[in-house]
Amino acid sequence: MPPLTTFVTRLIETIRRSQAENLGRAAQTIFSSLRSGGVFHVFGTGHSHALAEEAYHRAGGLVPVNVIQELLLTPLTPPGMSSQLERISGLAKIILDRHDLRPGEVLMVISNSGINTVSVEVALEGKSRGLTVVALTSLRHSQHVASRHANGKRLFEIADIILDNCGEPGDAAVRYENLAGAVGPTSLLAGAYIINSLTCRVVELFLAEGLTPPVYLSVNAPGGDEHNKEWEARYRGRIRGL
Repeated sequence: MPPLTTFVTRLIETIRRSQAENLGRAAQTIFSSLRSGGVFHVFGTGHSHALAEEAYHRAGGLVPVNVIQELLLTPLTPPGMSSQLERISGLAKIILDRHDLRPGEVLMVISNSGINTVSVEVALEGKSRGLTVVALTSLRHSQHVASRHANGKRLFEIADIILDNCGEPGDAAVRYENLAGAVGPTSLLAGAYIINSLTCRVVELFLAEGLTPPVYLSVNAPGGDEHNKEWEARYRGRIRGL
């Protein structure tokens, strides 16, 4: 079996066992907000922007998800620029001011390292606005590196609920003889598993109360467009892009 396959199999099982309680807490918090008409907000920079997209506007996903992304903070901007912009103070408030965040809603901040200034300040801003902050991060990495924020705090030290992707420090998981570094980063794979596990748990909570969960159908399946438009109409103006 290839080494990455072995590692990923063990990783998913580790996440399943170790994160069950916090996944349950996060799901209950999101469900309570959505049941009351709230929206689930998701933020990520760097490669974590792909995980924010994983939660947003896709078949089998939740409809009331608002993605908070800025192109300048992703690798779609030259990485030499975007990685520096992640470290600048003051951007978080400007970014969040463009979104309708309301007290009692949930904000997920995704950052493998959990140390860059923008992610830390988005979490701080979210809490100051009365949102519950969920961190999706790597504790093994974050606990062994210093914050780049002036207050010295890392994302996991600010969040109300922590979802650990259980990855290796530095993210890459596979080492080879005569190779100084490692290859095979796992944060996106693990993060996608966590986000979709969270979605399933939220849906289960809706069903347990006899409620219809707000879930997207594939636009490439019969009736998908009509189903999705009906749901989206309920959240127009609250979700970016609708």
